[in-house]
Amino acid sequence: MIVFDGVSKSFGAVRALDNFSLEVKEGMVYGLIGPNGAGKTTAMSILATLQLPDSGAASVGGLDVVRKAGEVRGIIGYMPDFFGVYDGLRAGEYLEFFAAAYHIPAEKRTNLANALLELVNLPDKGDVYVDSLSRGMKQRLALARCLVHDPKALILDEPASGLDPRARAEMKEIIRHLKKLNKTVLISSHILPELAETCDEVAFMDNGRLVACGTVAEITAASRGARQVRVEVLERAEELAGYLKSRPGVTEMFVDGTAVQFFLAGERAEQAGLLQEIISAGWSVVGFGEIKRNLEEAFMAVTGEEVESFGGN
Repeated sequence: MIVFDGVSKSFGAVRALDNFSLEVKEGMVYGLIGPNGAGKTTAMSILATLQLPDSGAASVGGLDVVRKAGEVRGIIGYMPDFFGVYDGLRAGEYLEFFAAAYHIPAEKRTNLANALLELVNLPDKGDVYVDSLSRGMKQRLALARCLVHDPKALILDEPASGLDPRARAEMKEIIRHLKKLNKTVLISSHILPELAETCDEVAFMDNGRLVACGTVAEITAASRGARQVRVEVLERAEELAGYLKSRPGVTEMFVDGTAVQFFLAGERAEQAGLLQEIISAGWSVVGFGEIKRNLEEAFMAVTGEEVESFGGN
């Protein structure tokens, strides 16, 4: 549904995108992760037909964003990192205004606005002036505006930025519902745990380049080069640690009470084989599993950036 093919973009001496390539399948919620200046917003702006790439190509639904810009705008909904709602309008009027801009017949606009307000959990705010809404409500209203023309793909730049925990949870639920409607969603955020919970796959960007992409599990494992495993036994944990030191692919081991933690090279098949081996060697295993690495750790591992540097582009 969304394709970047070797896209580069510079602003003077600053290279915002450097041979950036990425593919997002239809119906997928895909996250872009990166620190300040990584190129996330530039990539989204090009996809939204607001900027031209210097080289390379990008497309949405098979439509080139440069040659078919008008058609692309008809199938995307773009929510920038500033939401720009119109304070002089009521929430329902705001949505009806944009419905008119998309040439939706007048007789359908009120029902459409009401349905969208229901979708973003603002069913009782249609007659409320926009300037009296909370920040979280304005964010959700801006998202509803992106949906007035029933787009196939949504481009959401930091949609949860500045929201309190409750508002972020509401936004997350809305995005999950959009996935059920088979919308393709490209979303950027510096709130990494929320991307891990929401997205099917994520991509790490740094200095305008793609440095890693895939499912959260794939990236966190690849960033380490091995999977962190914890084995809990009834007894003889120290002895098990000594036994495991000689096993191929096992590194960085330590004992934590009755459990042994270590890194194991390979995939799940290697984990299963090692578990069988431990049991066959006589240990009573009461727990065996992979310790999931979080996105912050994975990002720092593949880019060397500090988590504190995250923010807008």
